[in-house]
Amino acid sequence: MKDNEIEKPAADGGGKRGYRMEQKLPKRSEVSEELTWRLEDIYATEADWEADLEKGRALGEQIASYEGRAAESAKNLLEVLRIYEEGSRILSSVYTYANCRHDEDTAAPKGQELVARAQRMAAQMMEKSAFLDPEILAIPDETLAAYYEEEPALKDYEVTIRNIVRMRAHALPVEGEKLLAFAMELMEAPSNSFGMLVNADLKFPSVTDKDGKEVQISNGRFVPLQESGDRDLREKVFKAFYGRYKEFSNTWAAMYAGEVKGRSFSSRARGYKSSFEAAVDRNDVSPSVCDNLFDSVHRHLDAMHRYVRLRKKLLGVDELHMWDVYTPIVKDYEVKVPYAEACDIIVEALAPMGEEYVSVVKEAIANRWIDVVENEGKRGGAYSTGVYGVHPYMLLNYNETLDNVFTLIHEMGHSMHTWYSCKNQSVLNAEYKIFVAEVASTTNEVLLLEYLLKKASSREEKAYLINHYLESFKSTVYRQTMFEEFERKTCAMEEAGTPLTAQLLAQTYHDLNKQYFGDAMISDDLIAYEWCRIPHFYYNFYVYQYATSFCAAVAIAHRILEEGAPMVEQYKKFLSGGCTQDPVSLLKIAGVDMSTSAPMDEALEVFAQAIGQMEELSAE
Repeated sequence: MKDNEIEKPAADGGGKRGYRMEQKLPKRSEVSEELTWRLEDIYATEADWEADLEKGRALGEQIASYEGRAAESAKNLLEVLRIYEEGSRILSSVYTYANCRHDEDTAAPKGQELVARAQRMAAQMMEKSAFLDPEILAIPDETLAAYYEEEPALKDYEVTIRNIVRMRAHALPVEGEKLLAFAMELMEAPSNSFGMLVNADLKFPSVTDKDGKEVQISNGRFVPLQESGDRDLREKVFKAFYGRYKEFSNTWAAMYAGEVKGRSFSSRARGYKSSFEAAVDRNDVSPSVCDNLFDSVHRHLDAMHRYVRLRKKLLGVDELHMWDVYTPIVKDYEVKVPYAEACDIIVEALAPMGEEYVSVVKEAIANRWIDVVENEGKRGGAYSTGVYGVHPYMLLNYNETLDNVFTLIHEMGHSMHTWYSCKNQSVLNAEYKIFVAEVASTTNEVLLLEYLLKKASSREEKAYLINHYLESFKSTVYRQTMFEEFERKTCAMEEAGTPLTAQLLAQTYHDLNKQYFGDAMISDDLIAYEWCRIPHFYYNFYVYQYATSFCAAVAIAHRILEEGAPMVEQYKKFLSGGCTQDPVSLLKIAGVDMSTSAPMDEALEVFAQAIGQMEELSAE
């Protein structure tokens, strides 16, 4: 993921129903200008980009000139932080412009060149400023307090300084920090090996469908094939796919064990009790937040089991198997939504957010903050990325489905979070933590869902929308929590001295799968090897944040709809907070206390209510 870029998670593989029909894509030059983003808002010409690139390099040299003396005086510290701030602002513009140019046509040599040069500048900036954290860490608290008195302007950088000093207890002497930095490249080897094996080397067999046609399996095709209405095909694909992973299970186990050992090495070196404690501390979050998630989800597993029973009933099968997880439980609700109509829908759905919020959304649509349609060479998926001092940008590959409308409002949520944060904070204080990054996007999605449900005129439309909500809970709350529980269990095993063998990892995963899906689901033996294919297990305790953000967003969206303007004002204060407080404190501004299990409990009650609505609709 690129710096300052927020992308919708796809731990399941990100599949959509069925295959996209083959069609000729337009070249970039053939796309209507109004459907492309206006990068001239960042730099009017490429020459302006070149000028900032050179300016950024020069600022890096200026920062480096303070090495060994940055903390000698309040004056020096203020000067170097001001230069660093300006360098960060320029890097935001240079890097985002280059990435956007690249992503609009990944095959274009110019975009590739700009990205390479921007990455080089970013690496140089990191190298030139690497001394700053250690030198700030070495300033005694009483000296730092005196510096604030001597140079009141240093208060502008108090958040930055506080976030550095907060880690003092786990910082190492300079030589120790250098050693860990050298080791980082080695610790990335398991993740790199995983990527190469999954994306380049692993080949899957073909299977035949009911018409005798050969179907080639791949990682990218797995979920779409599991969504097929041909149940025999789904079973064949499931068994061939996971059978292939099982063949290499000892290799996957060795790679994952290497990942876990690397985390353990780093966390122990820094004096943490566990690698999990080290990971959450990086985001300034207490381990108890994740514990609360586990506690709440475990207490509401009955709702997940009820959903599984409903799936079994609606699919009309005697036995529900793991190859029945992705196939739709309601008849496809086919609706074509042109982009202009989608924009009107999201504006109406976001009306509860008030005039200011909606006016910015309209500005984003009208003033080309969004790159809308697919073209030859364009990067797939969707994301939002920010440019400090300009405005956010959104990349879509819009193809007129209702799912795409949800994607549009999701990315708009990220962009609005960035807009409010950048409008109200300095460049160093504007970048919010990953822990809260999915809150604004999911809040928008819930508002859209509630809006569409109120307008729905047919049983089929209501069923489609409620199922969309149910699937979001299943994949974002329950599934991500199950992933996190597997990660925590296996890391705890390694830290206790238990070897992470393929057999132990498979048994641990299979037990969790049975616990989460319940008795109505047959947890087929091969599902024990699903852990082998999940890239997020190499992200160092990342996925629980999807679940906590989703639960917080459900609570926020419902309070906005119930309480109106006063809650909207609270929520906008949260959006404006950047990284000025720890994530849990920021969410409290929006009336959500993640230090308790209440937000998770409330969200999972909404899940249970949605199951009830689907049960009623299915009985009609």
